Amino acid sequence: MGQDRTSWPPRVVMRRAGGLRTLEAALIRGGLGPVAGVDEAGRGPCAGPLVVAACLLAPKAYDKLSGLDDSKKLTEAAREELFPVIQRLALAWSVVVIPAWEIDSIGIHVANIEGMRRAVVGLGATPGYVLTDGFKVPGLPAPSLPVIGGDGTAACIAAASILAKVTRDRMMVELDGQLPGYGFAAHKGYNTPEHTAALRQLGPSTEHRRSWRNVRELEVPGGSRVATRPAHAR
Repeated sequence: MGQDRTSWPPRVVMRRAGGLRTLEAALIRGGLGPVAGVDEAGRGPCAGPLVVAACLLAPKAYDKLSGLDDSKKLTEAAREELFPVIQRLALAWSVVVIPAWEIDSIGIHVANIEGMRRAVVGLGATPGYVLTDGFKVPGLPAPSLPVIGGDGTAACIAAASILAKVTRDRMMVELDGQLPGYGFAAHKGYNTPEHTAALRQLGPSTEHRRSWRNVRELEVPGGSRVATRPAHAR
């Protein structure tokens, strides 16, 4: 009788592996590899896109990926250094960008789930198992497991978190040049005191999420205070 690949994998011995590879190594030994990790960046900010990434790492634990960790725990320089290494050494990777208007249309949680589905499909190869950061994602093309604090637990999720974080940070730096005054390059659209002050002074831009209460309360009916991106940047 074949394995039931829709349930938790068969009982295997959890041997501690180097770095963040323990869980992935156990799944691979159980015949459920290769293992893909999925994570997002930009769930909390009131401006900018949600970026979701999926990453399928090779079973081999490369020394050059030994620094993998939760992207929020790494310095910007460390993330930038790991970003091209992950892209080069991963079996497959995928990054999905969900803009502010789509987040407003379907809601952040649905956008997150939809982004994770798109990212896994975008790998171009069906993984044997998928590890997601924090919550269950229905509709994936392979069995999956939500891992609390996954970006600090599983290497494939950590790799995905770095891909998502670096991609979004770069986009927000670019937006800062297109929409000056909001400080997007400094705080990436989070509700910092500086961003809140700029939002009150300038009004919401086209990159702000209208479904966020702090944005909606400041928008003038008719959009007279809405800042727009330069025509050449649209």
